[in-house]
Amino acid sequence: MSVTTPYAKLNIPNTLAAGPGPGNTDARVLSAYAGAGIADHMHPDVLRGMIECKLMLRQLMGTGNVHTFGVAGTGWSGLDCMMSAVMPGDTVVAFANGTFSGIDALTLRMKAATRDELAEDSLNPKAASVTVIEVPHGKSVTGEIVEAALAEHKPKWAFMAHWETGSGRINDIQGFSDACVRHDVMGLVDAVSSLGVEDFSIDDYLGVAGWASCPQKGLLCLPLTYAPVSFTDRYIDTLRANGAYTYANHPIMEARHWGIVEGRDVENGTYHRTHSAYAVSAFHEALRINLAEGLSNRAEQYAIHESTLRAAVEAMGCEVTSNMTSLVVLNLPPDFAGREMELVQMCRAQGFGIWPTLSAPVQVRIGILNLLSLANITEIVTRFADALEALGAKLDRSAILSLLETHYQTRIAA
Repeated sequence: MSVTTPYAKLNIPNTLAAGPGPGNTDARVLSAYAGAGIADHMHPDVLRGMIECKLMLRQLMGTGNVHTFGVAGTGWSGLDCMMSAVMPGDTVVAFANGTFSGIDALTLRMKAATRDELAEDSLNPKAASVTVIEVPHGKSVTGEIVEAALAEHKPKWAFMAHWETGSGRINDIQGFSDACVRHDVMGLVDAVSSLGVEDFSIDDYLGVAGWASCPQKGLLCLPLTYAPVSFTDRYIDTLRANGAYTYANHPIMEARHWGIVEGRDVENGTYHRTHSAYAVSAFHEALRINLAEGLSNRAEQYAIHESTLRAAVEAMGCEVTSNMTSLVVLNLPPDFAGREMELVQMCRAQGFGIWPTLSAPVQVRIGILNLLSLANITEIVTRFADALEALGAKLDRSAILSLLETHYQTRIAA
């Protein structure tokens, strides 16, 4: 009988996560996660933590929506929960201008497809009730595009990503909301990349009925904690009337685990499906940090550091095509066009986690999630310059670093 050799212990090295996300988890959040006691999931401190999490989340998102809570998992979990109200045959207009809004649009086609449409191609159904408006890569969804589509199709639901990390573009959330109001459409928004980075309150957007985000980007938490979601009363009434083909991610059923029953908060919490004390503690600390730092301050810091990084890579001959403040999407200098994947793989092999775009045209994405300091931006710029020089670029390092510091000091002073 052969002896099985035991697997070696898995040791995953630390990397500089300088991509579109997940971001760098705050050390205070990691400490809260590791320091949580192994408590009974109905322990009073766990229940108190969950109650405080939903209250802090409402404050962070800027909403009075009672149905505001966290869905266990990553942003995918929150998005699936939000889209669960879309039923077979529902009319939907979805706007796609990058990889992730494209995946969201596929999800909506799968939700709205009839049995016959699923039988034809269950993994890529051509749902007749869903219209996908494709906006070219590198362009934003404008209010005018939304208005024209909703006026023509008169759907029940409309969907848009607030920030599309596939191409680094911010889409017109005010224009989207206004068009939804004018045409009596219920808007659904993917806020995975904007929450905790941009200073906005969701209640200002009256046309949006459902919001979904994630823990691992602007919220500076661990990926497998809780994906924030928020739903208006109209959304919940629609869901209650029509149902949903899910249980675990059903917004009304899931809300009960957070002590939200019949549209009201239960004072001392309720029985829940074994939410982890570790996850609750980490999520709670992340929310505390976000509220203490303030959204307006965080948004300002992101704008300062993104503009500094942008100036540095442009000084290296790169063309930036994005307008997000947590991510720079760029084309390499003309002499190195076509070598984007080579550069990204070289960087990742050295613990510098930048990303390519996941759809054509291939570009390079450099993110600054929770890397808001001159030291971090300098390291990113230095390591990116190293990679370009390894490809054969001739760079003036001293001029780039001088520009970096001058630009940073000028923005801080302003």
